Amino acid sequence: MLDTLHPFKRNYLDRNGNKLQYVNEGQGEPVVMVHGNPSWSFYYRNLISALSDKHQCIVPDHIGCGLSDKPDDSGYDYTLKNRIDDLEALLEHLDVKENITLVVHDWGGMIGMGYAARYPERIKRLVILNTGAFHLPVSKPFPWALSICRNTMLGTLLVRGFNAFSSAASYVGVKRKPMHKDIREAYVAPFNSWANRISTLRFVQDIPLKPGDRNYELVSDIAASLSKFQDVPTVICWGLQDFVFDKHFLTEWKQRMPHAEVHEFADCGHYILEDASDEVIGHIQAFIAKTDKQTPTESVA
Repeated sequence: MLDTLHPFKRNYLDRNGNKLQYVNEGQGEPVVMVHGNPSWSFYYRNLISALSDKHQCIVPDHIGCGLSDKPDDSGYDYTLKNRIDDLEALLEHLDVKENITLVVHDWGGMIGMGYAARYPERIKRLVILNTGAFHLPVSKPFPWALSICRNTMLGTLLVRGFNAFSSAASYVGVKRKPMHKDIREAYVAPFNSWANRISTLRFVQDIPLKPGDRNYELVSDIAASLSKFQDVPTVICWGLQDFVFDKHFLTEWKQRMPHAEVHEFADCGHYILEDASDEVIGHIQAFIAKTDKQTPTESVA
């Protein structure tokens, strides 16, 4: 069933002894799609199918996620810097170094924009989907469910013992209608044991909330880099019923990227590409077509 729902060739890059799986479909200018937690490249399956006729669609599974290896802590340091290093290594391996359309969701925003901060000249356009690339907005309380996962042994038991994070996300992440059983099972399939749920927990534990937390300065640097992209065409598609990446995050994106084209979906949640797949893909296709006809200095407002 998974091969039917996610029918793309599986490619692997060796990252210090760990296999990083990635999709590499189509030819043309590159579209790099970066997923978050607790999803994997499966999240982008419909967008890959829609764009791969004219673009090279590159979609990695982060180490610990999807069809990539899932080492324990002795085999991989599950931290933001390594995620960015992995993405950079993959794009170097594929010799993708210009005209990148970067699509980011959830933790993919921090990872993808972390890469973009290193190579701003390589980014042609940005597609932002319910994500962040800055610290928790001052107006936004840290969600209690994430706090339990991040800070308590109960959270560790729930996430790694009962797959609470991935399973819950497959239910609460959509709002228009429940995921079909086969789709929901595909989302959680890679996270099928205590050992294979390590990244789901480590992602949450890696969220920096205050100075001194690991990655706090890195996130500060990524946030500061966003000013470099105010001439880069940007589209934002946002599910307003996301309990983490909610209106507070969207407001900050609007402030940091005032030139962005914004599409808000009042009845959609975190998994915007599930809730409003056809509409969001339509917006992305139209945005790419429109910006292909513009000079780099023209706004996409």
